[in-house]
Amino acid sequence: MANVMLTTFRNNPSLFTFLKPFIVSSRDASKKTGGSTRNQKGHARPKHRGWRVQDGRSVTAGTILATQLHLRFHPGLNVGFGRDGTLFAIEAGKVMVTCEKIDPNLEHTWISKNYEGRLNQTIHKKHFNVIAEPQHNIFKLIDSV
Repeated sequence: MANVMLTTFRNNPSLFTFLKPFIVSSRDASKKTGGSTRNQKGHARPKHRGWRVQDGRSVTAGTILATQLHLRFHPGLNVGFGRDGTLFAIEAGKVMVTCEKIDPNLEHTWISKNYEGRLNQTIHKKHFNVIAEPQHNIFKLIDSV
């Protein structure tokens, strides 16, 4: 029976045009109707980079002084420089922030990346320094040799 129908459609194309108005196309919505989501892509939480300790504050060893993505702050006296650009105190003491002229060491990856085209310019940057607190010098002589 199916073969008979196919042959009739092939031999008589007007029959197919007769069935054409009965073919209905449906259209779907271009936007989905959904509720809002709280954690959407592309809205990362802020990293809160910058100063952690202000000028004149006392810190202990290992305290984070500043975090940075680009080289904004440089390490000074008793201050370490982390892999991700974090400045931290090596010794306990008082924080001093100074603005000093730098002499870039282009062998360091961070410095070569940030000061590549500024070799002949004088550059002033903020330096974090930790001035170590003096020891108390209160000792009691117990025994002499």
